[in-house]
Amino acid sequence: MTDVSEPSLRLSFDETRTKVVFRACDDGQAHLVRLIARYGSGSQRGALTAEVDLEEFLAQLPLLRHWHDPAGVAFEPDLKSLAEGSVRDAQAVEARLSAHPQGSEVAGEVSASEVPELLGDSWAAPLTSFQARDVAKLLTLTHGANFSVPGAGKTRTALAVYAALRHAGKVRRLLVVSPKSAYEAWTDEAVQCFTKAPAVRVFKHHPENDAEILLVNYERLSRHQSQLADWLTAAPAMMVLDEAHRMKLGVRGAYGASCMALGPLARHRLILTGTPAPNGAKDLESLLSFVWPGHGRRAVDRAVAGGDLSHASRVLRPLFTRTTKGELQLPPVDIRVRYVNLPEAHRRLYSALRNQLTGLQDREQEQFARLGKVLVYLMMASTNPALLASGSDKHEPLPFHVPPLRPADGLPLQELMRDLPRYETSPKYEAVLQTVVDNARAGRKTLVWSTFVRNLTTLAGPLGALRPAVVHGGTADRDEQIRRFRNDPDCMVLLSNPATLGEGISLHHVCHDAIYVDRDFAAGRYLQSLDRIHRLGLAAGTETRVTVLIAQGTIDDVVHERLGRKLEFMGQILDDPLVRQLADPEEDLTPWGMDASDLRALMNHLSTC
Repeated sequence: MTDVSEPSLRLSFDETRTKVVFRACDDGQAHLVRLIARYGSGSQRGALTAEVDLEEFLAQLPLLRHWHDPAGVAFEPDLKSLAEGSVRDAQAVEARLSAHPQGSEVAGEVSASEVPELLGDSWAAPLTSFQARDVAKLLTLTHGANFSVPGAGKTRTALAVYAALRHAGKVRRLLVVSPKSAYEAWTDEAVQCFTKAPAVRVFKHHPENDAEILLVNYERLSRHQSQLADWLTAAPAMMVLDEAHRMKLGVRGAYGASCMALGPLARHRLILTGTPAPNGAKDLESLLSFVWPGHGRRAVDRAVAGGDLSHASRVLRPLFTRTTKGELQLPPVDIRVRYVNLPEAHRRLYSALRNQLTGLQDREQEQFARLGKVLVYLMMASTNPALLASGSDKHEPLPFHVPPLRPADGLPLQELMRDLPRYETSPKYEAVLQTVVDNARAGRKTLVWSTFVRNLTTLAGPLGALRPAVVHGGTADRDEQIRRFRNDPDCMVLLSNPATLGEGISLHHVCHDAIYVDRDFAAGRYLQSLDRIHRLGLAAGTETRVTVLIAQGTIDDVVHERLGRKLEFMGQILDDPLVRQLADPEEDLTPWGMDASDLRALMNHLSTC
């Protein structure tokens, strides 16, 4: 007979904090087997030990009633606290969804007019009407999600939520998980938003003791999870996931697993992303599972059942805030397409490459579709085939000869490709140089985008008189380069790629011109890059001009047509208060943002001579 003074079942976290370990007393083996069989994720670790995924455990707490000795179940303190909070969260979620599924106000909710008082005397920054509305809703929720479009000021909204919770004595510190590119925005906003700026620190090897706001990138989470867990539990904390779509895989991904383990340690959880459901409802499940472990996924499952993502979004509307593109009331963007013609040698090389790839598509189509090699080769060739030269360094500028030489008759294509800069200047390069110089003469700075680093380093040479700033993945002094572009009146051009600078940075106060040397099929990434110079805070009447370069008769035509279709769809989504399927800046189903229709268009380009 079991000693009544001893628990018959002990429950605790495993080492990853993503599973719950069940430990039965000596005579509880049979009872444990029967209980664990009720959990879909349950598995035996030993005769008297088993484990269950934390999310399912929290969603199925009533199953513990089936233990033969319910009074003998003992929780580890941290797990007990999480379970009790989960029950309260579940009740709050259910009450909110059932009481007002369309998001109408009910008694007891925070109103936008109350927000200024709730922020306390330490708050110094103005809020727009839609930011105040979103703050009010997020304060009403125990935890929440802000799915506002890029450029809507989600960072300031999150800091306002933190300020209100700090003023109420509910939290004392803030952990922000974000891309490195967003560090500057959080640091600058903290200075602008508070009368006395809180200590903002970037996590490197360990948390600094004086940090009130700690910034860490997604890549560091798994390596330093225990240190971050200690920091979160040392004082009541709020945890924010910025660009939260990066953990859309949930526990199936490295980022998501760490976020799911750390999230329950925070008193308040908030996610920020303008692209919450890039690939459908499954992404939304993972995000809301972080916000409400054990119940977010179940809420999405029920909302999606029998309907589509739009229907689910309508049902789930009470659980998130969303500011649309139209609500920002920004001056329009003037997007101009500039077509260029390829010179003779360039055209020969592009045609030869396309013919060569056409021969490969039958036997290697699956591999090329997976790796995106065809697209990359053609994108390079549409700008400058010399980018493809064997053995070339991706950072080394291409050597141009001024004036250009005449190639010898019958020169082999491989040599022609390698030495093309000696014979011809890329028409796209010429267009960039002309546009940037003309803008500089008019006192306008220019942001130049290209997927390929070698384009950036090559263009930096002839633009030297304009003191160009260059930022790519290998840039060591990235912050200094951005500072120069913003503050140095002689630095009139910034050369970068969307993968490095496409999110988290604001340039709209100093730059109103952008030019795209090339683009891929990722519509979300393209829109994010546009938002670097077209976002909240842009002065009324500001003229924002964007030039897209297209080499006629190349892959550029295909990309332009496909992006146009996607952007038309996404334009409707961005001005829809609901959340629907939206392309992801870090799209990973296929490389370079390709979907099935893009792949068909690419293959058609290869087969059309």
